[in-house]
Amino acid sequence: MKYITRWGLMRNTFPENIQEHSLSVAIIAHALAVIRNKLFKGEVDEGKVAIFAMFHDCNEIITGDMPTPIKYQNPEINLAYKEVEDISRKKLLTMLPDELQDIYADILFHENSRGDYWKIVKAADRISAYIKCIEEIKAGNNEFRKAGESILNSISKIDMPEVRYFMDHFISSFNLTLDELD
Repeated sequence: MKYITRWGLMRNTFPENIQEHSLSVAIIAHALAVIRNKLFKGEVDEGKVAIFAMFHDCNEIITGDMPTPIKYQNPEINLAYKEVEDISRKKLLTMLPDELQDIYADILFHENSRGDYWKIVKAADRISAYIKCIEEIKAGNNEFRKAGESILNSISKIDMPEVRYFMDHFISSFNLTLDELD
């Protein structure tokens, strides 16, 4: 995962690989699960959410990172890419010993699981992408400005109180320098 670079169509001040991104998504997803459980009477397994997030892009070990604007450009490309993702996850699963495949099938194909786990991971994925945009813009890379606006717009449409809470209480700190943090 550390060899697959994200944001391939854009100039990056700080390159980001899938391993770094997955950890970021796992930390954010865990926080969203904690917020849901503690503040909104949720009942999600916070550890399970974090594990799903850690593995959410592991299929890209085989496929590479497909840029979002291409992936979602039209329904046919999106459907074809979902099939490629499924094939790559199945390939990863077959590379494991038989006795471990059932455990990892649940992780690799977690969007099929019950509950809101997948929604939390997808929200965390969007938030992580937005934070990347904030960091790039803060470093003077305005190439991420339009992407940041688009991602923030998509986050604003997520109907999850834990996402609103995270955005209201934490996102502004990502605009601060180390010296500005109190």
